[in-house]
Amino acid sequence: MTHSSSYGDYSPYRRPRFSGRAIGLTVAALAVTAGIGYWGYSSLIADDDSDDPQVVAAAAEFEKFIGAWEAGDARRAGRLTDTPDNAESLIKSVTTNLKPSKTEIDSGDGSRKTDGEVLIPLTVKMDLPGVGEYTWDSKAKVVESGGKWKVEFHTGMVHPAMVPGQTLALKSRDRAAILDANRGELQSASLVGVVDEKTGKGKSGLQALYDKQLTGGPGPSKSVVVVDRQSGRVVKKLTGTKVPKGKPVRTTIDPEVQGAAAEALAGVKKNAAIVAVDPSNGHILAAANMPSGMNRALEGRYAPGSTFKVVTAAALLKQGMKPTDPGQCPKFARVNGQRFENQDQFTLPAGSTFRDNFAHSCNTFFVNSRDKLSDSALHDTAKAFGIGGTWDVGVTTYDGGVPVTDSENAKAASTIGQAEVQASPLVMASVAATVKDGAFKQPVLVPDAVKKRHEAPARLDSAVVDALRGMMRATVTDGAGRALKGIPGAPHAKTGTAEFGTENPPRTHAWMIGYQGDRNLAWSVLLEDGGSGGSDAGPIAAKFLENLAG
Repeated sequence: MTHSSSYGDYSPYRRPRFSGRAIGLTVAALAVTAGIGYWGYSSLIADDDSDDPQVVAAAAEFEKFIGAWEAGDARRAGRLTDTPDNAESLIKSVTTNLKPSKTEIDSGDGSRKTDGEVLIPLTVKMDLPGVGEYTWDSKAKVVESGGKWKVEFHTGMVHPAMVPGQTLALKSRDRAAILDANRGELQSASLVGVVDEKTGKGKSGLQALYDKQLTGGPGPSKSVVVVDRQSGRVVKKLTGTKVPKGKPVRTTIDPEVQGAAAEALAGVKKNAAIVAVDPSNGHILAAANMPSGMNRALEGRYAPGSTFKVVTAAALLKQGMKPTDPGQCPKFARVNGQRFENQDQFTLPAGSTFRDNFAHSCNTFFVNSRDKLSDSALHDTAKAFGIGGTWDVGVTTYDGGVPVTDSENAKAASTIGQAEVQASPLVMASVAATVKDGAFKQPVLVPDAVKKRHEAPARLDSAVVDALRGMMRATVTDGAGRALKGIPGAPHAKTGTAEFGTENPPRTHAWMIGYQGDRNLAWSVLLEDGGSGGSDAGPIAAKFLENLAG
């Protein structure tokens, strides 16, 4: 008898249908027609237990039991057995662990073994999350005691593969590990991502992107197992025994650098990110996010603000400007009625140079230098830093954008990393790495997955690179990057305060990018809605570098 339930209503008093009984009646009719006497008829059905009153009574009681089990009513099912507490406990455990969306139990024809004892076969079919349809056969014994029929409960009746003290459970498919550069398990929640508990499939991050590799390919994401009820230890695997094993995903993350970045962000109340890159080969050494979840370090899209002045300075240097050239830094610069100003409307004294304006991040100097640049100059120079290309990193990234400007105002705003200029923290770390190495090396996170790295269509002149290095060092020793002053490793930096939104005064993201003079390490710090690059992002960058030095 087949019954199904999605844990809705059921009737424990359903009238059972017995195919054997119907056959017996048909045989009786044929016998009478043929003139066979009573004894002849009795001999024809003597071996047919389906019409036995004891079998009928036992089967009716068993129907109530499986009806309760199908409906997930472990308590009622238990009461219909000879050991109610044990039965309720195990049926509840199996139902809770397997989480079936549908259960069907088919009871076969019962047979009387001895007086007051009926054996009934049963087939259980469940639809299980991550497994699909799972079916097994078992046998139940229904016994009479004191004029009442009860199901004789034992663990093997629920599933023949179990013995007392065990239960059924779902086990997620074994997944290979996501590794750091030292082949240890990667410690970065926002990079690793999460696995869906219901389906067993990767839901975000590298777990989702490399789900097939980590699991070994198509197949059920979960298996049915027998486990010890006390320890939870898997005793036997019932399904999924032939699923291929997955392969680890190897990343370039340096656990020391990643740990230093994560610690630097600990306690930060704003959304924030730190990215670190090896300038010599583009390997991403760290990608930390606060809070974890969205991978803003690699995928975020932001105006880079004054950190983009590294690119603007490269364009101006290419046009012949020198770091020692004089440059005025007035309080305001006006372009077609639009007013640009420096943070807190500061000015620099007479005799200041291009290097001074870069180090102190003077907006008005760069805005007023726009006539030295064509409408495509920033767009073209950005290409030498890899910005706007399609990067094959081994993970989803935002690779920046610097459009060709179509107005004086757009060009003016673009020189200071505003207008339609956008970048991710990864892009800006790569900008610093390009200055350190002298050439763009596309960032990489999962080397085995990279098919073709982006090659920059242009390269910075060596004189431009040398000038940028000196200007970024001056930012630390004499300018807005003073938060890094005194930190070992000769840090080079550029600060940035990027306006966003429509409020007046505008809100700002805080940036700082840079690289270490004594090692292959370039980095980027972003603090969303964080205030000033020098005073707010700077201390986070300092803590990161101090963690590494310490």
